Amino acid sequence: MEAQKNKSIIQNGETYLGIELGSTRIKAVLIDKEHNRVAEGSESWENRFENGIWTYSLDDIWSGIRKCYLQLYSDVYDKFGVKLEKVGAIGISAMMHGYMAFSKDGKLLVPFRTWRNTMTADAAEKLSKLFGFNIPQRWSIAHLYQAILNGEEHVSNISFLTTLSGYIHRQLTGEKALGIGDASGMFPVDDATRQFDSRMLKQFDELIAGRGFAWKIADILPRVLPAGEKAGVLTEEGARLLDTTGTLKAGILLCPPEGDAGTGMVATNSIRKRTGNISAGTSVFAMSVLEKPLKKAYPEIDMVTTPSGNPVAMVHCNNCTSDMDAWIKLLGEAAALLGAEFDTNALYNKLLNSALDGDADCGGLLSYNYVSGEHVTGFSEGRPLFMRTPDANFSLANFIRAHLYSACASLKIGMDILLENEHIELDFITGHGGFFKVPGIGQRVMASALKVPVSVMATAGEGGPWGMAILAKYAHSNGGKTLADYLSDNVFANAACSVIEPNHSDSDGFREFMERFKSCLAVEKAAVNDLNIKRKSID
Repeated sequence: MEAQKNKSIIQNGETYLGIELGSTRIKAVLIDKEHNRVAEGSESWENRFENGIWTYSLDDIWSGIRKCYLQLYSDVYDKFGVKLEKVGAIGISAMMHGYMAFSKDGKLLVPFRTWRNTMTADAAEKLSKLFGFNIPQRWSIAHLYQAILNGEEHVSNISFLTTLSGYIHRQLTGEKALGIGDASGMFPVDDATRQFDSRMLKQFDELIAGRGFAWKIADILPRVLPAGEKAGVLTEEGARLLDTTGTLKAGILLCPPEGDAGTGMVATNSIRKRTGNISAGTSVFAMSVLEKPLKKAYPEIDMVTTPSGNPVAMVHCNNCTSDMDAWIKLLGEAAALLGAEFDTNALYNKLLNSALDGDADCGGLLSYNYVSGEHVTGFSEGRPLFMRTPDANFSLANFIRAHLYSACASLKIGMDILLENEHIELDFITGHGGFFKVPGIGQRVMASALKVPVSVMATAGEGGPWGMAILAKYAHSNGGKTLADYLSDNVFANAACSVIEPNHSDSDGFREFMERFKSCLAVEKAAVNDLNIKRKSID
């Protein structure tokens, strides 16, 4: 009966498609009017490090999207025996920030520079001082100004500057548009007008006035749209770019393209003021929806917006679970040597739960999870590091707990600025991502670290492409509701949710761990400076 119902809504175009390009996977999700997942597709991809730049080629982008869409198309056909010819609306999301600069004839002028590149320190510092507003290195405007400072020839030929989601959206629709959340990671957005900040646009034009460029900054940036707006329709050319079978019809509505941070907020119902979400996996970032502006700019805090345009303070850290994953893999190898048979999920479950038997302060153990650099603490490179004193309580439980604490430590430093310096108030934070996969453990550690209740929703595993599909549905038909009300009333009204309050003993222990963490940052700095052993290739 359910299959017949889904077959009917697919044939009638009563489904909604979200596609998200993450760092390592491209995912597509098709949902029904009740926001339930109907079909899906995915494709793995990896960035390249070419000529000192982290990048994906245009061939990588379109090959990945087409393979992902074809998997979705096949999933629909295999389940319901129908071809996917039309949907109610489509939404595209992708990694935020970065630099995609195009000429008047649509040519990509230089390879796509992703958010991962840390090559714009000079520009970011100068712009932050000029605007009185923190401009992180990964923001599009920092990349543009750095290219100007470097004297790169392509800058004079720029006709359009956008993000990855904005580029794909333009190819599908012909529209130079961007959702406000993604746009707020290109150039600062004015909270009042919900457009790019006019004062800062003027300041930037004055800054580069003597360079002889024919363009003004506002001319080359995309049109900014909040969630719910109509951002164009799928052209015939766009349909063929997306669907290699030639089945998908043109004329489908597209909603404003968004960044992955925005879709994470939607997928966790973290749009309303005094709410927030934490996405914790390879990296970790926390988004806190503000009631009022911050008193001043902080280099550790990015100011962006929700997909509906409300101001959000973002703490982004490059490192979270990678070092812990490496240690758990090593412990699994040791167990396998003794003949143990287990799956990876069981290994994680046992080891992470064992942390509950450890001391609240990890028994004096200390870990730095810095696989890569960490701007919150001032590191351009990282060295994973574990330390202990001779008299520390070196047990398995404390070892695992130390790595759980380490995964939260840099985020804690940034969040303390908001919670203690700025005194922002959060009713709760919703967690999602691999750090929260083992029930209750990551949630308890994060709640105690931040001293804020942490919720995990049953739908949290749905992720960004599901959130993007919801935004597509919202643009198609929302009954005149705000995005916050739409999510609460139409999407999450009956969603199961678990909430863990901060544990006072754990919070005290985490505070002691953080005192060690901060006091020994010089050791991590020495490791970065002195530990530069390069692996020799073995023939």
